[in-house]
Amino acid sequence: MAKISGQNIAEESKKKLLKVALAGNPNSGKTTIFNNLTGARQHVANYPGVTVDIKEGIKKYKGVKIQIIDLPGAYSLTAYSTEEIIARNYIIDNKPDVIVNVVDASNLERNLYLSVQLIEMAVPIIVVFNQSDIAKKRGLSFDLKKLSVFLGAPIVYSIGHKNIGTADILDKILEVGKSPLKNIAISYGKDIDSKREKLKVMLGQCKKSDYVCENASWVALKLLENDEAILKQIENQSVVSQDITKCAFDYRMKLEKLYGVSSEMLIADQRYGFISGACRECVRLTAEQRHNMSDKIDAFVINKFIGIPLFLLLMYFMFYLTFTVGAIPMGWLEKIFSWLAQTVNYVWPTAGGSMLKNLIVEGIIGGVGGVLTFLPNIMLLFLSISILEDSGYMARAAFLMDRFMTKIGLHGKSFIPMLTGFGCSVPGIMATRTLEHKHDRLTTMMVLPFMSCGARLPIYTLILPAFFPEHMRAPLLWVIYLLGIIVAVVCAKLLRLTLFKGEQDPFVIELPPYRMPTLKSVLIHMWEKGWMYIKKAGTILLGISIVLWAFTAFPIPPEKLTAGLSPAKAREIELSYSVSGRIGKELEPLLKPIGFDWKIGTALMCSLAAKEVFVAQLGVLFSTGEDNQPSLREKLSASYSSLTAFCIMIFCLLSSPCVATFAVIKKESGKWRWAFFQFFGMGFIAYIVSFMIYQIGCLFNIGV
Repeated sequence: MAKISGQNIAEESKKKLLKVALAGNPNSGKTTIFNNLTGARQHVANYPGVTVDIKEGIKKYKGVKIQIIDLPGAYSLTAYSTEEIIARNYIIDNKPDVIVNVVDASNLERNLYLSVQLIEMAVPIIVVFNQSDIAKKRGLSFDLKKLSVFLGAPIVYSIGHKNIGTADILDKILEVGKSPLKNIAISYGKDIDSKREKLKVMLGQCKKSDYVCENASWVALKLLENDEAILKQIENQSVVSQDITKCAFDYRMKLEKLYGVSSEMLIADQRYGFISGACRECVRLTAEQRHNMSDKIDAFVINKFIGIPLFLLLMYFMFYLTFTVGAIPMGWLEKIFSWLAQTVNYVWPTAGGSMLKNLIVEGIIGGVGGVLTFLPNIMLLFLSISILEDSGYMARAAFLMDRFMTKIGLHGKSFIPMLTGFGCSVPGIMATRTLEHKHDRLTTMMVLPFMSCGARLPIYTLILPAFFPEHMRAPLLWVIYLLGIIVAVVCAKLLRLTLFKGEQDPFVIELPPYRMPTLKSVLIHMWEKGWMYIKKAGTILLGISIVLWAFTAFPIPPEKLTAGLSPAKAREIELSYSVSGRIGKELEPLLKPIGFDWKIGTALMCSLAAKEVFVAQLGVLFSTGEDNQPSLREKLSASYSSLTAFCIMIFCLLSSPCVATFAVIKKESGKWRWAFFQFFGMGFIAYIVSFMIYQIGCLFNIGV
C-alpha cells in the first residue's frame, strides 16, 4: 500500500476526528501500547482483568488528531463477560475509523480468535504483533505479507514494554484511516454458509434497525450462534423479525442434529480451523524449545506443595521490607513535623492568636503530619506490589489461590479484585464487574473489605513501633493481613451456604511469561499510589483534620475548671468537655469490654470518613501544643497496653473501611440493603473478635 503524506491526511482530518479503538486479549500488552501511543500513564498490571472501563487519550501525529480508545481486554466478542459486552457494544455503537487489534505474537493461535471475530464485523483493522521479542526467543518466525493477505489487514511488529514499533502503528493508522483494506469473507463450511446467506436476505427486510441492516452478514452469523444480545435486538423489530428468529432456531436445530454439537461450537471450531490453516502457512518454528524459562520457573512457583508457602513467604518479606527500610525515612519525617510544631510554637507571639496557633499545631501539623509520617511505608508497600504484578507473579498467585478459593465458595477470578482491595477497597469492589454471575459478585463484594487496604497501614505503622519490639513488627503485620484473609474465607463460605447459593463456573486464567519489571514502570506505579496518598492528605484529610480539631476544641470549658492545673491536666479537661469528648464518653461503656477508652472511640468514629483519619484524630487528641513534647507513638505507649494496641489493629482491620466503600457497595450491588448488611455485619464481627481477644488476654494476663 502506498504511503499517505502527512499533509494530505491533515487536510482530510479537518473534516473529522480520526477515531481509533484498541482491542486485544488480556496480557497482550494492549494497555502498554495505549500508553505508548498517547503518553498517558495508565496502570499496567501483568495479570488479566486490569482494564474494566473504557479509557481514552488524544494523539497528534503528522498534523492529524487521533482519538485513541483502550477497550477492555477480551478473549472474544461473544458477549459472555462484561469486558466482551463493553468492547463489542463500543465497536457497534461508536463505529471507530480503525481497530488496532493487539495480539501476543508468542501465543498467536489463541489471540487470533478475537481477530477473526473483528474480521467478521467487517471493520477496518490493523493487527499489531506485540511481544515479538518473546516470539523470536521461542523460535517463531512469521511471513507477515502472506498472513496479512489471509486476514485482510496490515500487520505491524511491536515490543510494547520497550516502546518499539509505536511510530509504525501510527503510520498504519493514518493509512488505514484513509483507505482501509477490503475485508475478507471467511467460510464456515457450505451448511453454515448457506443458512447464513438465507438469514442475511431475510434481515435485509428489517428496515427499522440500522444495527441489523448495516452488517446483516455478521448479524446472521450471530443468530446462528444463538447470541442472546442479538436475538433481543431482533425481537424488538417488526413481525418479519419473529419469522427470522424462528428460522434461525430451526437452522440451529438442523446443524446440531447434523453434526452432533451445538451450532455455536461448530462455528467456533470453524474459526479455529481458519486460524490453524493460516498459521500453518505463515508461521515457522526456527528453533526447538521444549520448555522456555517461564515453564521452568512455573514448575517450582505453582507447585501444589511449594506454591502457597512461597506466596506467604513473599508476603512476609514484603511486610518486613516495609518496616525495616521504611523505619528510617519515617523517623526523619517524624522529626521534621515535630520540629515544625516546635518552630510555630516558638515564633508565635504569646500575646494573642492562641486559637489559630492551636489550629495549626494541633489540627494541621498534628493531624495531617501524623498521616504523612507513614508515606515511606506506603511507598515501599506499593513498590513491592508493583514488582510482583509487573513480573507476572500475581497471575500465578491467582492460579494458586483458585484451588483454595473454589473450596470456600469464591470464584477464582475473585482473587484479582481482592488483591486490588489490598490497595483500596473501592477499586477492588468495582473490579468485581469481571465476574459474570451475580452471586459470585455479591459474595466477593461482601468479603473484599476484610482485605487490609492501604488506608489501614498508617494505623499499623503507628501502633506496631509504639508497642512491640522490632523483631515482632513484621510477623505481627503478616498475622494481621493473614487474619483478614481467614475471616474473609470463613464469611465467604457462610454466605455461599446461605444467602448466595449456586453453582460456580470454572476459572480460566492466562499465565503470562515472566518479565523483568522495568525501573521506570515500577517507579511510576509506586509514585502514582504515593501521590494519591499525598493529595488525599493535603485535601480531604486536611479538611477533616480541621473539622476534628474544632470538635476537640469547642466548646471551651469555663476557666474555673482548668484554673491552677498543669497544661497536660488542663488539656485533658478541655478534651472531655469538647464535642468529641462528650460523644466519646457516651460510647465508652460500649467500648470498655474491648479495651478502648473515649479517645480511641472518637478516633474510630472519625475513621468512618477515611481510615487514615484515625491517626489524624489521635494526633489532634494527644497534641498539647507544648515545646519538646513526646511523639505520638511515645504518648500512646504511655497511655495504653500492648493488648489494647493489638485490639485496635484488629478492630480497624475487620470493621468497615470508610463511607466511600459503603457508597460503592450500594452502587455496584444496586441495593441499599447489601451496603447496610456489610457495614453492620463487619462492625459486629470486629467487635466480637476484639472482645474475645481482649478478654482472653486479660484472663491470662497477656500484654496487659
